[in-house]
Amino acid sequence: MGTISANDLKTKGVSAIEGALKDRDNVAITVRGKSRFVVMDLDQYQHLREQEILAAWHQARADAASGRARPVSAKEHIAEIERLIAKQAPAAGRGAPPRAAQTKARYRVRARSANRKS
Repeated sequence: MGTISANDLKTKGVSAIEGALKDRDNVAITVRGKSRFVVMDLDQYQHLREQEILAAWHQARADAASGRARPVSAKEHIAEIERLIAKQAPAAGRGAPPRAAQTKARYRVRARSANRKS
């Protein structure tokens, strides 16, 4: 696998990627000397995704054949997920407030700060 520095990518743009991919399947982009990202041709990416899906399909068939999976309806599956979520939810009055409450609280703080600056 070849490499392109983030600085080269910044100065040369897409042409740096195109040049590096001429003779390779993928290229790592380095940031401060460490590989952080991988770039590849779209056809290569789609091929990898197809292989990943095929492997998952084979695993699902093997799980069903060995009894590690059981057939359930969508309604049963949703009910099971809801039971698991309810089991993990914090008891009333404890834990983090719901996301909407957090957002409203932040908005009130910002509004008060803005009113004081005026």
